[in-house]
Amino acid sequence: MSTFRNPVGPQPSGVYWRRRLIFGLGLLAVIVAIALIVFLPKGGEPAAVNTSTPNPSNSASSTPTDSDEPAAACAEGVLSVVAITDKTSYGEGELPQLSLTVTNNGDAACELSVGSDVQVYAVTSGEEAIWTSTDCQTGAVAATQVIEAGADVSTPAIEWDRTRSSTETCDDENRDPVIAGGATYRLATTIAGVTSAETRPFILE
Repeated sequence: MSTFRNPVGPQPSGVYWRRRLIFGLGLLAVIVAIALIVFLPKGGEPAAVNTSTPNPSNSASSTPTDSDEPAAACAEGVLSVVAITDKTSYGEGELPQLSLTVTNNGDAACELSVGSDVQVYAVTSGEEAIWTSTDCQTGAVAATQVIEAGADVSTPAIEWDRTRSSTETCDDENRDPVIAGGATYRLATTIAGVTSAETRPFILE
């Protein structure tokens, strides 16, 4: 009689043992495959984890957040604005390049209007208003951007032509230049209603 331990047949018992081993391994492979299908999570590749840390010294690009929840609007209390000029002193004929940086000092990312329609650059001399970017502005563009906590956004620079401005002289192509020869001017900047805490001084030679 054939038994599990003592197989009986026309071939040597080693042949039957090898067949049983192959059959057992095949059955085990099927069981493992079924277990993988049942217990592995569905979906594609694992989601990447965002480990980047915002650096306040760098401009923040429009960074998507990992959360599905949209970022809340930035509150004025968490924002700080700095007025920027590309130089502190300009030689004769050099045109100052004006820009600003706004920083999110809050604990969470927030969305801010950063378009040219909400930017204001104002040059003064003492108590006197000299030039304001919105006096003759045309083609203002609206834009929004998410700023991560602790990060900042710098605006593209605009050029001041070293003349006075007013809404009544926008079509005048030959406005008189301002006084130079070592005169000091100051730049104040505003974005989305938030004004720079300090003005930026610079000299026109």
